Amino acid sequence: QVQLVESGGGLVQAGGSLRISCAASGRIFGGYMGWFRQAPGKEREFVASISWNGGSTRYADSVKGRFTISRDSAKNTVYLQMNSLKPEDTAVYYCALKRLGSSDYDYWGQGTQVTVSS
Repeated sequence: QVQLVESGGGLVQAGGSLRISCAASGRIFGGYMGWFRQAPGKEREFVASISWNGGSTRYADSVKGRFTISRDSAKNTVYLQMNSLKPEDTAVYYCALKRLGSSDYDYWGQGTQVTVSS
């Protein structure tokens, strides 16, 4: 089984920065780690993803240039560095794993709240 645990959320002022983490345990088998977010009353949306093995990344247009996803393979941990935060970035942030060969994200964390005040 795979377990994903997010941490590092909190309250930050607009323009500030925050880094959230996702620690993965279990049988990961490569694949991709993604960050998603869900704001109140809105659907969950993709934020960023990174491959475990090659480090290739992808970002939603809304966060390009402000957020950076990275991974520490030795620690099985993925990070999301969020800079120049805006109130519209306020959401619960979830990490998820899409294992190699899977067509969708198979495992999800419990989420961490990020609140950006104006």
